[in-house]
Amino acid sequence: MSTELQYKLIKSDQLLTDFVYCYSSLENLSGFNEGVIIPNGKIDLLFCKTTGNQFQIILMGLETKPKPMPKRKIDTFFAISFNPLALEYILHQSISELVDSGKELPDNFWDFSISDLDNFELFCKKANQKIQSLLPKEIDERKRKLFNLIFETDGEISVKELAEKIVWNERQINRYFNKQLGISLKYYCKILRFQASLHHIKDGNLFPQLNFADQSHFIKEIKKLSGVSPKELFKNQNDRFLQFLVYHTQ
Repeated sequence: MSTELQYKLIKSDQLLTDFVYCYSSLENLSGFNEGVIIPNGKIDLLFCKTTGNQFQIILMGLETKPKPMPKRKIDTFFAISFNPLALEYILHQSISELVDSGKELPDNFWDFSISDLDNFELFCKKANQKIQSLLPKEIDERKRKLFNLIFETDGEISVKELAEKIVWNERQINRYFNKQLGISLKYYCKILRFQASLHHIKDGNLFPQLNFADQSHFIKEIKKLSGVSPKELFKNQNDRFLQFLVYHTQ
């Protein structure tokens, strides 16, 4: 049996793309000591198996800065990475109180158990079926369009332009973001631009490919959200930036 860190990613079904970004897994984490969590703009629901064979389900809030992995004795976790619309329409809760933190959910949440962590593909199938059963009959089209525009532009769109395009007051948009996510729309867009930059950094493009003011601004923003320079992030020494690996294996 391999003891190397193993990671996988499966994109969600087309039917769920408004709500689910992907499913991912990390296995053989018990010997991994230097992991760094970086902001990804997603709401992660983690299904974890500890080295003592205990089962935990953790709902994570948005990360706004880099931080070391928690010192939990986790060997394996499978994750559902939700887009923000899922908070209101699938999970039916806000994560405004969970910025840079998380909370444990009941260990029978959605009828999952530790045995579901034996097979990642079957886990994804079960999660797909559960989320499909929770799909809303109706959705506020302003909110759907809001997130579509933000994602399509990698966060490079102003609050003013968004408000004009979806005919929704700027103040109301920011109130919605703070209520649901605990951060402003402007900061959320900054995280999305950072995430979009990772694709380019992984390919060795260490100069801004997106709308940063200049090289200095680019380096400053990358350091703020990853803790290191673009050059260090590109090297990803010891695979410590886990999300950098998982979200860009495709």
